[in-house]
Amino acid sequence: MSHDICIHFIDDDPMAGDLFRRFSRDRDYTVKIFREPVVALDDIREHGSQLIITDLSMPGMSGLELLECIRQSDLEVPVIMITGFSTEDNAIKALRLGAADFLKKPFDMDELLELVDTTLAKAQQRQIEKNNRPGLDVQQQQLGMVGQSQAINKIYQIIHKISDIRCNVIIEGESGTGKELVAHAIHNHSIFSDQPFIVIDCGSLTDSLLESELFGHEKGAFTGANQVKHGLLEVATGGTIFLDEICNISDAMQMKLMRAVQAQQITRVGGVTPIDIDIRFVTATNRNIEDMIEQGQFRHDLYHRLNVVNITMPALRDRRDDIVPLINHFIHEFSSRYNRDIEGFDKTSIELLTNYSWPGNIRELRNLVERYIALADSPVLHVDQDLMNNSAGQGIDADAPTLELLEKRYIMKILDRCEGNREQTATILGINKSTLWRKLQSWQNLPEPE
Repeated sequence: MSHDICIHFIDDDPMAGDLFRRFSRDRDYTVKIFREPVVALDDIREHGSQLIITDLSMPGMSGLELLECIRQSDLEVPVIMITGFSTEDNAIKALRLGAADFLKKPFDMDELLELVDTTLAKAQQRQIEKNNRPGLDVQQQQLGMVGQSQAINKIYQIIHKISDIRCNVIIEGESGTGKELVAHAIHNHSIFSDQPFIVIDCGSLTDSLLESELFGHEKGAFTGANQVKHGLLEVATGGTIFLDEICNISDAMQMKLMRAVQAQQITRVGGVTPIDIDIRFVTATNRNIEDMIEQGQFRHDLYHRLNVVNITMPALRDRRDDIVPLINHFIHEFSSRYNRDIEGFDKTSIELLTNYSWPGNIRELRNLVERYIALADSPVLHVDQDLMNNSAGQGIDADAPTLELLEKRYIMKILDRCEGNREQTATILGINKSTLWRKLQSWQNLPEPE
């Protein structure tokens, strides 16, 4: 070990700190002993740390509260939690917040020192693997994550910071902003990218189907269950599961999912034996979960277990600098796919596309480029002025409506153009039919402004 390695030991019992210092004196690292978590936190923030050992139960600030504060500024430093009042719930909370390990008092000091050496070695190995992985710019190209605007660069930074820890992530943002691409990026840029990545659209499955898909079922669990089915949570162990449209699941399903997230265990439908899993949960929603919690539509305990790291995807209108790079990316993609020799859009069209409000976000832009290339009769593409005239403040957004009402007007316009054909409308908008149906249902009572 090196003296460059600094370990913070935090325990309100002075004997514990003295004992650790005495036993670790032969180790080649610096040990800082603190009795007050707040003082330790200030030192960690100012000078950094390579490893933190903290008691769970302390006056003023608990070990879990300290861990939460540490994770707000440092997602990587390993933390070992020790306590004389160990409970399964506390252990789970500590591990879900990113604790490296959990040790119950009384313990053998040699056992703690061995755990310290192992934890430091793992942290060093993770850093080596992190340094040897392709840069994030390479990952962006591989995943189609195009853009260098300030808004999207913040997303790249978060993906890079959490690449070597298995924390849960919630991705929020409007439909079509690229939430699934970000979920792929989070997994593919992680040190366990060779493990499974599984996507589940929670909005397209009933409760019974979703439960069977997630947890699996035993033979004979219900009519038609002729054999054992391994749930996707079981299949995804070691990797990442992406739950899209998480806000569409029922309260009963939220409770079952919460138990799986908290305990990292599942029980198949019709089964009695718990099955251990090891999964990073990445979830996405285009709805405001905090508003849903206030309205009693989403469980706050599930939200807090999933929301270790929050990523908010910016709408395309909030990252206009990325519109032209995205257009060029999609031109390259679809020119190759359809074997078309396309130079690009003319200058006037680029101005229209850049200034357009894009209620359907990147998905709408991608579909527009694909449509124009598929129907192209010349190398230079020209956008229909009538299609984009809303960007000039006329038509469906002339009275500055809310985003919800603007989305309604735009979708209804496309639905009218498709003569009521929902399948065709959903295809043009780049959303699935179930999403379109839910939006139409929710707008039945949405009034137009006077």
